[in-house]
Amino acid sequence: MGRIKTTLVKRNAEKVLEAYRENLSGDFEKNKGIVKRVISTDKKKRNQIAGYIAKKIRKHSKAGKANQ
Repeated sequence: MGRIKTTLVKRNAEKVLEAYRENLSGDFEKNKGIVKRVISTDKKKRNQIAGYIAKKIRKHSKAGKANQ
């Protein structure tokens, strides 16, 4: 079972995804660096946002492969 992400994390992740979609990937470390430059928040929230983005991208790419 996973942890439920707060609305703050989801909302900020969507904003980052809209603005930097071409730079983001399923890699948490890469996303963490991008989120660090874009959003000024504490370390825990920054990591949650980067992890949520990575999970969402991996899930989206996995769904795309399943449809092929």
